[in-house]
Amino acid sequence: MVRQDDPRPAFSSDPIILEMRSITKEFPGVKALSDVSLTVRPNEIHAICGENGAGKSTLMKVLSGVYPYGTYTGTITFQNEECRFKDIKSSENAGIVIIHQELALIPELSITENIFLGNEPTRFGSIDWPQAKRRAIELLARVGLEDDPDTQIKNIGVGKQQLVEIAKALNKSVKLLILDEPTAALNETDSQHLLDLIRGLKSKGVSSIMISHKLNEIEQVADSITIIRDGKTIETLNVKADGVNEDRIIRGMVGRTLENRFPDRHPTIGEVFFEVKNWVVQHPQVTERLVVKDSSFTVRRGEVVGFAGLMGAGRTELAMSLFGRSYGTFISGQVFKDGKQIQLRNVTEAIDHGLAYVSEDRKALGLNLLDDIKRSIVSAKLSKISRADVVNDVDEYQVSESYRRSLRIKTPTVNEGVSTLSGGNQQKVVLAKWMFTDPDLLILDEPTRGIDVGAKAEIYGIIRDLAAQGKGIIMISSELPELLGVSDRIYTIFEGTITNDILASQADPETLMRSMTSTKRKVLS
Repeated sequence: MVRQDDPRPAFSSDPIILEMRSITKEFPGVKALSDVSLTVRPNEIHAICGENGAGKSTLMKVLSGVYPYGTYTGTITFQNEECRFKDIKSSENAGIVIIHQELALIPELSITENIFLGNEPTRFGSIDWPQAKRRAIELLARVGLEDDPDTQIKNIGVGKQQLVEIAKALNKSVKLLILDEPTAALNETDSQHLLDLIRGLKSKGVSSIMISHKLNEIEQVADSITIIRDGKTIETLNVKADGVNEDRIIRGMVGRTLENRFPDRHPTIGEVFFEVKNWVVQHPQVTERLVVKDSSFTVRRGEVVGFAGLMGAGRTELAMSLFGRSYGTFISGQVFKDGKQIQLRNVTEAIDHGLAYVSEDRKALGLNLLDDIKRSIVSAKLSKISRADVVNDVDEYQVSESYRRSLRIKTPTVNEGVSTLSGGNQQKVVLAKWMFTDPDLLILDEPTRGIDVGAKAEIYGIIRDLAAQGKGIIMISSELPELLGVSDRIYTIFEGTITNDILASQADPETLMRSMTSTKRKVLS
């Protein structure tokens, strides 16, 4: 273990490829990084762990030139030379390439065009597209992607888009690859493929820095782990020599042991109050494709109902189509609440009937990043704080401030923009927004995606408390341990069809996975 006063790894005399020494970065009123140091050796996968807002992404933006030299203090030495990057281009020229969580690809352009964007090969003063395509095929082969390089980015999945980003990096002669939450939006298969690729790059001389909240993946691939807490380096661990496991990483991240990552629950589950019968939804563009097929399910008061399925199974499509037909073309089906059939033809009707939906994409669908926190929290039900269609500013502030305190949203004031918050705190704002509508049924779509273990524990506590109030909760998650730890009952979905209904207490990951990969219906509970 390495103490905070000397964060350099003490477990190896190997040469280093990168050293960041005493990095301090301040924003108005906030010290995001305070004397942070980081050392990476050649052919190493170095993980950076920390809670949301700890400073991980800020540190990587300093390294990659997003925050140029002069906007921070401290030194960066790469391949034995001190670097003073003025922008991303200068760090890329040195061999450092960053892949952000929000991929920097243009959907309407082809794979080839994206790989060479801003770096196109030329011949006689014009772009040499035949050469670009040949080179693209070579790069795609290196990352294991067999798609036609003329394919538009919007026509391939997120997992393949990640591979295109890595192909772009390889084209820039990358020596140090930075990956910020590379598997956050991927299913298990795509995640494993990407992790295998990162290990393959290591064997070919490419070092990597990886930020991830998926501690099982960190434990699987990392050689070293640097833990950052509150903008400071806490320690650097040698994964093999120090016997690092998930609990050890968590202790460093949050400063304490999370004995039970899922809060104790003693649910009082009432009668069925929400029922969906024979729900059928068509794909919005491909008319012959059904994304939800004859699905039926129930939710009881005070019950947390999990929905498990592989990527593309139809979980989100089912949830969004129920929430005011926000996805696809409704074909048939019925919804009952408290025994009476209700119509959910638009989002307003869904809200009026007591439904709320927390999207899996908080930045695109959950929040307006131009709004401040207080307006974001009240935005779904402005009528509650309005008189004669005029928002009462005092009520708006008091309501949002009460949620800031009760949900422990880390911000000095609700007048701050939501874009300034960490991912976990943005997610709390989205939850507050829908809690303000006082829903009877809260649909949570990947509510803990991209947030740290500490914030996850707080989200789980909120879910427990809402269920204790008698509300019904639908929770969609790609993490099976999370579903098993939080849910009372779990439905599985495969290719738009509900295939199983099982009590969480009777389930395990293997049981769920069998039902997530088969159309054979098996109802147990």
